[in-house]
Amino acid sequence: MPGDPGRSLTREAQPQDSNKPDDTLGHSHQTSVWISHKDVGGIDFWRDGGPLAGQIVHQTCREGLEYQDGPSAASLLSLNHWNDPRGQTLMVERRRTTVAPDESGSWWMTIDLQFEAPPGGQVILGKTPFGPIGARMAKTIGVTDGGGRILNSAGQRNEAEAFRKPARWVDYSGPITNEQTAGITLMDHPANPNHPAPFHVRDNGWMGVCLTFDAPVTITPDKPVRLRYGLWIHRAVPDAQKLDQQRQAFASRELGP
Repeated sequence: MPGDPGRSLTREAQPQDSNKPDDTLGHSHQTSVWISHKDVGGIDFWRDGGPLAGQIVHQTCREGLEYQDGPSAASLLSLNHWNDPRGQTLMVERRRTTVAPDESGSWWMTIDLQFEAPPGGQVILGKTPFGPIGARMAKTIGVTDGGGRILNSAGQRNEAEAFRKPARWVDYSGPITNEQTAGITLMDHPANPNHPAPFHVRDNGWMGVCLTFDAPVTITPDKPVRLRYGLWIHRAVPDAQKLDQQRQAFASRELGP
């Protein structure tokens, strides 16, 4: 996720999990911003591998694909199949990713998701704190490894206060050079189920929204799940008042069809 002056605000390669030194995959799934879930019909889409690991497969057919570009925003609609290790589709996902410039060098990424059950079946998103969206910040922005800070909409700071607490937004900001700071605000839209959702945050640099922290969600052919998440990529370390203003702007935008 590029910030100003062209430095990435998210991490590209993850370290080994210090609690599991024999795990060769470690935190390899925590790359930049990602969409996944720990339990989709009993299959793990959170990790990159393992006997119960699923795979999100982008569909390259023209059906379900759409691209729009203009002076105020650009968006891409894609179609993805969430497949189990045998290749069976457990869930169909339609994802629209929209990017738009904002004031003072900042910009927005808005991710609209629609999770659908396969024809003639249903799928259960199991109870878990992991999914459907996460972001891993650059090392210098992390609270532990860098000089960053976590702040949520309730005024709680860092992992000790904000871990798995309900919030409308969480901001993770810190230094990207010796002279400059920047960050990302992850926002949960008020139309999402379970809003305001708990956020899983860590001082080591990652944050995510927990859709099914308290209970599972059942998706049927006639009842898809629609979600919207916003990421405001900004300069400096904004205060809570500024972040509330940005959240209000995000919440007021019309939901697409």
